[in-house]
Amino acid sequence: MKRFLGLAVLTNVLLVGTMIGTALSVKAESTLSIVYPPPKHETIAEKIFFIGTASPKEPVLINGKEVKNRSASGHFAPSLPLKIGENIFVIRQGNKKIKLKVTRINNQPEIPKTLTFAPGSLIPAVDLARLPDEPICLGAVAPPNAKVSAQIGQSKILLMPQIESVELPANSAVLTSKTGSQAQQNLCQYQGCTTLDVADNYGKPIFTLEQNNQTVTSQSQGQISILSPKDIRVIEVIADVGVARTGASTDYSRLTPLPKGAKARVTGKEGEWLRLDYGAWIRAEETKPIPENIPPQSIIRGVTSRQVKSATEIVFPLQVPVPIEIEQKEDTITLSLHNTTAQTDTIRLDTDPLIKRLDWQQVSPTKIDYTFELHHRQQWGYDLRYEGSNLILSLRHPPEILAVPVAESIKYDDLDDLIEDNVIESDNEKPLENIKILLDPGHGGQENGSKGATGYPEKKINLIISQLVRDELRELGATVYLTREKDLDLSLEARVAMIDQIKPDLAISIHYNALPDDGDAENTQGISVFWYNTQAQAPAMFLHNYLIEKLNRPDAGTFWNNLALTRPHTAPAILLELGFMINPEEFEWITNQEEQEKLAETLAQGIKEWFFTVESAQIKQDFLSGSVRVP
Repeated sequence: MKRFLGLAVLTNVLLVGTMIGTALSVKAESTLSIVYPPPKHETIAEKIFFIGTASPKEPVLINGKEVKNRSASGHFAPSLPLKIGENIFVIRQGNKKIKLKVTRINNQPEIPKTLTFAPGSLIPAVDLARLPDEPICLGAVAPPNAKVSAQIGQSKILLMPQIESVELPANSAVLTSKTGSQAQQNLCQYQGCTTLDVADNYGKPIFTLEQNNQTVTSQSQGQISILSPKDIRVIEVIADVGVARTGASTDYSRLTPLPKGAKARVTGKEGEWLRLDYGAWIRAEETKPIPENIPPQSIIRGVTSRQVKSATEIVFPLQVPVPIEIEQKEDTITLSLHNTTAQTDTIRLDTDPLIKRLDWQQVSPTKIDYTFELHHRQQWGYDLRYEGSNLILSLRHPPEILAVPVAESIKYDDLDDLIEDNVIESDNEKPLENIKILLDPGHGGQENGSKGATGYPEKKINLIISQLVRDELRELGATVYLTREKDLDLSLEARVAMIDQIKPDLAISIHYNALPDDGDAENTQGISVFWYNTQAQAPAMFLHNYLIEKLNRPDAGTFWNNLALTRPHTAPAILLELGFMINPEEFEWITNQEEQEKLAETLAQGIKEWFFTVESAQIKQDFLSGSVRVP
């Protein structure tokens, strides 16, 4: 698993010492070596952990103090505090010595010591475009107790020091349980907002700093424009998947991706980002301007559905491809069409193996919600595409796990007996023969992932476990795909493309974990799981709990997380972190061949049990409704 933005990345650490094999990596006695931090490391963290190994027969000293907690093979991972600036650490064992410099960078704005603005602190730093009467906020960092103002055209805005503000921790703080916000005074951060009602290009604001009868002026990097409501600017999404966000940077959360061909009006701009008429932001490079002076709006009338192989497709005829959003719940999925008004009298939806009912509502003059109530709680994936101006929503049917014929089901008066005979005590030697599973061994090639105390890379153990799990699943009859079969570079985009193309019944990305620099590597162990789409939550929770119980491993948590390998929506997709490479004790468990085989067998059995749990629930629903599926 990669480290987090703003912190160091274990994948770039140079290997110190000789790489040793999996079975021997925790048994061989090593000379002193430090895998992390690398030489001349820089961080914003208040502390740093030291991942390394040495002979267990002699003590290891860091700056003269003995490292107390070490594994049987001599691995260690203590954390030590950092002061702002350079920190020198000398690690010794016997006559061997390693000297490291770690620099802690102050991530707070630099406060000028003379009458000037802090470099790069003037906001806007990029070109800004808004509609008339929208708030426009300016900012600067300057010495305390000064008077700061800004001139935009004929308007002068006074910027006030932020006496009370709240600093939020990074998203990665969730992994180290340091999520509390901190109230603080930022007397050197000045902010102010205004509105402009006349469409014009106002250029770059001029900032003025006054103190002790001295005055300094400076100009921001970004200029401010007010868009005319009469100037209709329309874009079309040209990326295969247009990444829509809640704000104008990758720091903001993702919304439902926009299908290629979707059109929308531009209502704002911030640097390389465009704000669209329904509120989302998208990078300009994922779009193209189109020569239209009419806002993209559509009416919709009749809606139809059709069954294709393993899916139901719903066709929404539109006049123009509009922006869309999807919301999944446990047994419903809602499609929202923006910039659309209904003239609907008729919808055709025949008896369907997936959809129980379709309800729709014009929730605002330009937005329609279509909510599909489903027969079963587990969803198996969806896809969206435009064919011309027709929007096609494809909902995948459930796989036939152990479908019970109607002729068999009517023999039973008791539901528990039906499930007991046909699921729990099924004599099928290949119970997963109708199931497709994709396993993704994380990292590979130049991307090592995290590293254990000996320098052993995550990419190797990811592949070993994936191959062992593949073999176990094939014994159970499953069709199994691996994104990589050997050590090679494979992009995240290529892995996601395989999921979208194969459309497995379950996709699992296999990883082992690390922590941000301020984490506690010495005391953090356990299995964790990550999911994104609602359809992936059930398998994520089930497999996480199953592995912890059956293997008696620590629980490192379950997380909703916006990761490339959890975002695919064409199949339930999860990411498993099976242990912490950087923890000395757990690293020995990770690299133990017998434990690897036990883990692989348990994970495969857990996957089988989850499918059986889903099947039992579906049989129960079908039995109670009198509609047991015919295979």
